[in-house]
Amino acid sequence: MEDCPLCQREVPFTTRHHLIPRTVHKNKWFKKNFTKAQMLETVGLCRDCHKEIHKFISEKEMGKHYYTVQKLATHPKVANFVRWLNR
Repeated sequence: MEDCPLCQREVPFTTRHHLIPRTVHKNKWFKKNFTKAQMLETVGLCRDCHKEIHKFISEKEMGKHYYTVQKLATHPKVANFVRWLNR
């Protein structure tokens, strides 16, 4: 069992989430503002949270503004989903 750092639930497994999506790694803005190590950083999220993050936030927006678990938790739709999930 593993804990999801976003919703804090204990789940059988987590999926790897790139905090800065791979689709934007070649973009000059990202290369200029993040190190290679930062762009390769991943976090294990439960399947539910991982799916909803990609549903609510575009990859470019995610990379620019929501590149940590703490920042993801501040996104209004993600925060609302996490509250709903924990009911």
